[in-house]
Amino acid sequence: MCRGQTWATIPLLMALLLVSPVSSAPLRPKPRLHDPVNPGCITKGAPKEGALNVHLICHSHDDVGWLKTVDQYYYGANNSIQHAGVQYIIDTVVEQCQLNPDRKFTYVEQAFFHRWWTEQTPSMQKVVRGLVKRGQLQFINGGWSMHDEACTHYVSMIENTAFGHRFLKEEFDYVPTVGWQIDPFGHSATQASLLSAEVGFDALYFARIDWQESEVRTRERSMEMLWQGSESLGPDATVFTGAFLDGGYGPPPGFCFDQNQCNGGFPVMDDLCMEDENVKMYVDKFVAAAQLYANNTRSAGSATQNVMFLMGSDFQYENADGWYKNLDKIIHHVNSDGRVNVFYSTPVEYTAAKFKENITWPVKTDDFMPLANDAHSYWTGFFTSRPALKRYERLLAGYLQAARQIQLLADLPVNEFVTQALARKTERPWFRFWGGMDRHDMDPLAAAVALNQHHDAVSGTEMQHVAYDYAARLAAGAAIADQAVVKGLLSLLGAPPDTPLAVCHLLNETVCDGSTKRSSDTSPFIVVVYNALSSVRDNLPVRIPVTLYALADGGRGGGGGERSK
Repeated sequence: MCRGQTWATIPLLMALLLVSPVSSAPLRPKPRLHDPVNPGCITKGAPKEGALNVHLICHSHDDVGWLKTVDQYYYGANNSIQHAGVQYIIDTVVEQCQLNPDRKFTYVEQAFFHRWWTEQTPSMQKVVRGLVKRGQLQFINGGWSMHDEACTHYVSMIENTAFGHRFLKEEFDYVPTVGWQIDPFGHSATQASLLSAEVGFDALYFARIDWQESEVRTRERSMEMLWQGSESLGPDATVFTGAFLDGGYGPPPGFCFDQNQCNGGFPVMDDLCMEDENVKMYVDKFVAAAQLYANNTRSAGSATQNVMFLMGSDFQYENADGWYKNLDKIIHHVNSDGRVNVFYSTPVEYTAAKFKENITWPVKTDDFMPLANDAHSYWTGFFTSRPALKRYERLLAGYLQAARQIQLLADLPVNEFVTQALARKTERPWFRFWGGMDRHDMDPLAAAVALNQHHDAVSGTEMQHVAYDYAARLAAGAAIADQAVVKGLLSLLGAPPDTPLAVCHLLNETVCDGSTKRSSDTSPFIVVVYNALSSVRDNLPVRIPVTLYALADGGRGGGGGERSK
């Protein structure tokens, strides 16, 4: 509860009682120090002209795999490695936002939110749709994962973004308007131009930049800028960009109230009956932090300023009550102090406020690569870490696009094989790795490709058992896509539907049962090569493992054979 009374009322009341011990009129009840009629905090707020406005951004950065697998993170399993349970984060955030219409939350990773969403009852889904409609729950970035920007191909970055956006559009008619790349290890100009400006984002925010550039930009008050990421597109591919002042994406020092990541912090104790009442300490500390942030922005010295405090970090809000109860008190008491104006906000609202400041911003034209923490600590090893997973992801990302083409050209049903697989769960255990994506035949592979764009997946920074899990999900998605590809190719070739045709994904291991088994007894077989590009390809080498071979070229171009040992 927020306390608005002071002890000054107590001696005054005692004096009145001593002067008039007897009265013909009935005595009025003694005013209560804590009025039960209005026990809550005043938390309603918005940016004000002529004020230092502090936007509180309640958020949780939820890696879709890193020290634990995506499933372990969602369910809160294997907590001996790291305490994190995403389902509880979303559960309690939704619960707390219902208690106070001023509270807001910003969520990013749709691989988690989609899974949580499919587990909810229709009544709970209605509640969540209401939170989204009222702007209390907002989605930014909106990708299936928060993709890496160094090891990813731009097509896969688009795939990841589009796959998450499709879910948000279908379920909420929601289109994200802000990019949020707070954890990737350096940032590419492609992210600014193709994946931000051309996606339709109004702004892009992130945390990590090189320590030397951070020092210069802090000194020049240019941590917020216009990023013109494409030399060819020029100003048409420009996006407002903000790099966080301290290089992190957590709250200012002393303002973490998460029960797991910071043991609940030090709560705001605003009961004057308590010996450890600490409101003034918190108000002064908050105002000092706000002024520090403001003095390092482009608008320093202006009558109206807007700064953003990130209230959250990795896997926080598992008990959202601890956060919101204390932030309610912060808002109430800081606003009562009057030196700054603080309120619940989102990156979308912060961006709108920055646009109103009418400031000339510096322009950035190159990238933020490579990332270094100091003169001898560069984030470059991940460029080549886990090369097998990097290649596997790249191959299946290309295969996904080819499979979609074949499915479309052959006019196949969109969900034939996922439906069959789910009906035969004991025969096809791949569905265990789909993450609930089973509406279309290409969804399991698309979800796996999108998941692997995560900045702790294709980057190679995850633990080994997590890397195995990422690869298993790719294989599970390919297993369903294969069936659509085989049926589609047979249809396009005019071959009987029962013609045996297999897709060989293990050529890097010289494994292809269709060629090695038939070639072992000199039985003939046919190789079908599909070109997914819009241009003709000639003289393309094709590796086919065989035991014994005699090659017959039935098409254009030459070729050779490969004999397995």
